[in-house]
Amino acid sequence: MSDEEWERFLRDAEAGAGSAPVEPSARARETERRLRDGAGRPEGWRTYTPAAPRPRSRTGWYVTGFVAAVALLVVALFPQRITGWFGGDAGRDAAPLAAETGRPQEAPGAEPDGRATLAEPFRGTPAARWADGAAGITVPEAKATGWMDAARVEQALARSRDFLVAAGLDPRVLRGARPTRAIALLNPHQKDVQQYLRTALSTRTPTPDTDPLLLFSRFQPERTRLVGDVVKTRGRLTHREGKRGAVEVTADVTFVYPVTPADGEGEVIRTIARRQIVMSWDDPEKVLTEPGTMTLLSYALDMTNGGCDAPTGYFVPPFGRATADGEGAADASRRVDPYDRSEPVDLSGGTGTAGDGCATATRS
Repeated sequence: MSDEEWERFLRDAEAGAGSAPVEPSARARETERRLRDGAGRPEGWRTYTPAAPRPRSRTGWYVTGFVAAVALLVVALFPQRITGWFGGDAGRDAAPLAAETGRPQEAPGAEPDGRATLAEPFRGTPAARWADGAAGITVPEAKATGWMDAARVEQALARSRDFLVAAGLDPRVLRGARPTRAIALLNPHQKDVQQYLRTALSTRTPTPDTDPLLLFSRFQPERTRLVGDVVKTRGRLTHREGKRGAVEVTADVTFVYPVTPADGEGEVIRTIARRQIVMSWDDPEKVLTEPGTMTLLSYALDMTNGGCDAPTGYFVPPFGRATADGEGAADASRRVDPYDRSEPVDLSGGTGTAGDGCATATRS
């Protein structure tokens, strides 16, 4: 015990507030020395000192956000290409192409190789990325034209598309039924068209000029069955002022019909029909017509895999032929791409033409 501690003890004892000093044990003295020297301090949770926090850097967040924004932009601009990167099956699950608002500058590019199947009837064709049914027919913004204000023009455009749907997409008509809804939109006072309808829909031996296929898409149900309930389409309507202030609507639409033999053999062929129809919505004060009907000015058809023999009134897909794409073409010198919409339909034959004979299709 030091002299200072002994003196403090004596003072406390005289005052009655202390007790005899107790000399610390050897273990206590050793512990006190180790703590004083900083040696042997345990690493338990009681002695843990947390590290100072690292200053946060925002650079990483900026880079992550930028990359995400670029990725979203690429997906929005090139959805079909992105689908291809991740193993899309030739477009079955790809988003439809943007609506066609003008004549394309070139034919669509080549698609990945792939044979059509009952599950994927459009596989390997540009049509895989086309819209379904009426959704593929672009209707322009309505503007006051001729004798109609904008609201009436909008109605005329809608009815023009209704005619295309009733003539080329109605499941009953595709199976050979009478196209009643389409006929109801035609001016009953247009004598040449009414005569055509009476002949085309009643004769068993149509001629090239009385073939109902010129206006209506039809298959023989005992021979041909549609695959699924989807028909791919791509095309557009345009309108302008016609004669006597009429609103003249022109339709240019390609229809792709996947079909298979009715006996269920499993073969799939695409019958492709491109139609150009010019319709006139006439001023009833200048032309004899009925409300809600229009006059046909011209109608033309180009088709692939629809038959090259004498007209039957129905599309006749060449099932079982090795030359399905060319259909045993009578004019092998004329080659056409049925998906190429960069050129107009050949109207050299005039109203009611079905083109100038069979040609060899470069793809179908």
